[in-house]
Amino acid sequence: MAIFEVYGGRQLSGEITPQGAKNEALQIICATLLTDQKVTLHNVPEIVDVLRLIDLLRNLGVEVEHLGEGEWSFRAANIDLGYLKTEDYRVRGSKLRGSVMVIGPLLARFGLAYLPKPGGDKIGRRRLDTHFIGFQKLGATINVDPAGDFFEVDARKLKGTYMLLDEASVTGTANIIMAAVLAEGVTTIYNAACEPYIQQLCKMLCRMGAKIEGIASNLLRIEGVKQLGGTEHTMLPDMIEVGSFIGMAAMTQSELTIKNVSFENLGIIPAQFERMGIRFEQRGDDIYIPRQEHYEIESFMDGSIMTIADAPWPGLTPDLLSVFLVVATQAKGSVLIHQKMFESRLFFVDKLIDMGAQIILCDPHRATVIGHNHTRRLRPTTMASPDIRAGVALLIAALNADGKSIIQNVEQIDRGYQNIEGRLNALGAKIIRKE
Repeated sequence: MAIFEVYGGRQLSGEITPQGAKNEALQIICATLLTDQKVTLHNVPEIVDVLRLIDLLRNLGVEVEHLGEGEWSFRAANIDLGYLKTEDYRVRGSKLRGSVMVIGPLLARFGLAYLPKPGGDKIGRRRLDTHFIGFQKLGATINVDPAGDFFEVDARKLKGTYMLLDEASVTGTANIIMAAVLAEGVTTIYNAACEPYIQQLCKMLCRMGAKIEGIASNLLRIEGVKQLGGTEHTMLPDMIEVGSFIGMAAMTQSELTIKNVSFENLGIIPAQFERMGIRFEQRGDDIYIPRQEHYEIESFMDGSIMTIADAPWPGLTPDLLSVFLVVATQAKGSVLIHQKMFESRLFFVDKLIDMGAQIILCDPHRATVIGHNHTRRLRPTTMASPDIRAGVALLIAALNADGKSIIQNVEQIDRGYQNIEGRLNALGAKIIRKE
């Protein structure tokens, strides 16, 4: 198990480029199963979760070729459906939540899919009902083994239908779209997620021959086609990394330029950092963040405390709330962080409290932060990374702390951030990885 030794209190400077979007990559890689033709992907983040999914597809019979850094090709011409019943598949699939998105493509092409209970972050209840209800509406039958940890989805013929999703689940929407593009007839999905990741998936599927209307809205109309062909696709920059770097610059009082951010796909993220008092400039497709001694959280117009909450797109992504919470610990003023979607995602704040942060954990979903206004740094400590996003938030906190902090279980950070210590050290940080 690896640890980070983080020597905080150092100002950073320079340029950093975000990796390809992790959440998009997991969907797009699964979509390569929809065709027996070659699909070439660019700007693929070579992080643990993505590499695990690629290995899973390779064992499933997909011809995978690594063409260079971030460049991969896939050809799913000879799929071994028997592999889905093996213990190896059960073990690999259970380590990766993104494995759930192989069901839609396999169901669409072969009428049958198996799934072990997927793994991923331990951030509270993350149900799969949206996926399975969508498949059932398309004509699939769901069978669960007695232990409840292995699912069989069977549909010899999928038929288009109307459905109203019970929640705007990103992975659920992606999975249903991938099943519907080869279904007979028209599928209408209302309350569909419309994040840039979903938009990117739909655009790629259209280039492959799919017929999808309503892209970027929460109402999708999909006319099924007989088959799809090959294509090329480039991942967007990871908006979560962009937000993480903005927060890191503020916490370390650093001057940074974040390159090639695809600003038009960041949604409300830049505006929310502005409400935290963090200044930045859009320079072409880059974000320049000047050094700030202090940043002050806005209040609402009636003078009440600012609330930052997650919401379905175009609201604020829940993946960044951990970063906003950490950034608030050194702001001037107070803020209520309201994590609506996951009931365990704020429990990492006890580690920040140990570091001297002023935080009141109101309940599993809400925390009030009273900022230090950079009058004193956080204290160094030893802590463990509970999940990907809390892990990088703790890393940002350690970069602010006055002294050496230890972060354990950094494999969680590796699942979402590629060579994070090397990239930050190039900016002037001092992060040492040790086994």
